[in-house]
Amino acid sequence: MSDVAAAPVLARGAERNGTKRLMLFFAAVYLAEGICQSDGLISQPLNYYLKQVHGWSAVQITAFLTVFNLPWFFKPLYGIVSDFVPLFGYRRKSWLLLANGAAAAGYFAVMATGAPDVLLVLLLMAIYGMAIVSTLSGAVLVENGQRLGASSRFVNQQWVWFNVAAVATSILGGLLVQWLTPLDALHAAALIAGITPLAAIVCTLTLIHEQRSTISLGGMKLNFASLLAALKSRQLWILGGFLFFYYFSPGIDTPLYFFMTDRLKFSQAYIGLLNSVSAVGGIAAGIIYTLYLRDLTTRTMLYFSIVAGVIGTLTFVLMMDPVTAAIAQFCYGAASMWTLVASLGLAADCCPARAEGFGFAAMVAITNISGAAADNVGSYLYEHVFDSRIAPLIVVAAAFTAVNFVLVPLLRFESADAFRRV
Repeated sequence: MSDVAAAPVLARGAERNGTKRLMLFFAAVYLAEGICQSDGLISQPLNYYLKQVHGWSAVQITAFLTVFNLPWFFKPLYGIVSDFVPLFGYRRKSWLLLANGAAAAGYFAVMATGAPDVLLVLLLMAIYGMAIVSTLSGAVLVENGQRLGASSRFVNQQWVWFNVAAVATSILGGLLVQWLTPLDALHAAALIAGITPLAAIVCTLTLIHEQRSTISLGGMKLNFASLLAALKSRQLWILGGFLFFYYFSPGIDTPLYFFMTDRLKFSQAYIGLLNSVSAVGGIAAGIIYTLYLRDLTTRTMLYFSIVAGVIGTLTFVLMMDPVTAAIAQFCYGAASMWTLVASLGLAADCCPARAEGFGFAAMVAITNISGAAADNVGSYLYEHVFDSRIAPLIVVAAAFTAVNFVLVPLLRFESADAFRRV
């Protein structure tokens, strides 16, 4: 084979190897993120410790935990810093190492204390680290997903392993509380949570290949111009509006909790198990995507996710006992996974070059804001409009999801390349 003929083959081989490395990296990072978040492994031992040892009420514990939402509000800021300011010659790699190190240090330090005020500071340090890791992993996804044409595959990989972590932490957290004293359970959870960012550090060092960058006036001007272009882009504003409505169907999660508790009389243990069933549904959806759906176009995947979302939501109308509740949660978890793959894959493909960290974090922030607003609307409708009846709320939520079907053509793209030319 001549050198000219061999070149494309070698290039394809390099791309496949690069994709495999990144798939391993995203698996490790999102497994760590799922374990290390405030509602991850530390959640149940921390709640149990504050309740049993310090006698805190539900209101006090909720207020304590609410503080841990703060680091996630600043994800676009972390993205801008990473886009503009290389650390030790790298825009992503060095910041990933530093943030994972901070998360590990925060959790390891928890093992030396039980004072709530100290726990608050140390856990905030760890959660800030994980929020930064999440943002920078998104930037790595955008840069390499656009280059390799694998954005949706990378999103799928991330959330499959995040769901694996959700299942593992829900089981392990309960076992730690059952087997150990409250303080020992808290310290054991912190030890395990602290180890996982170290694994992510190893994967960052070995699996991420990034060209070195330096701070220069010319580079800063290019980055700033790209950021301004993103903010002025009509296409990206249309995409942001679409994503907002895509995630805005009246939330059913909190009403479902009240319905299962008050009407169906499910135990709290079983409701917790149902959350794991939903995560298993997400894992199954990720496997199905890898085997059968990954070659779908972005437009087709959006349509598919909308249909799946409508069906997954409507399955709760049939919920009347533990078995039907588990089936509904499984279907809902699968539909939610396909929604993430379709929407975040599109968002990743549409982020402008040199502003990937900010662009992707901003799009994710839009979905988070929309989801939070939807949860409040859903709870209001359930309590004040539908008189604590779940079926009408489910029908309304499914109808809102279905409306997205007619909004997809408004995006007017033949490929995501149209959005990147900003």
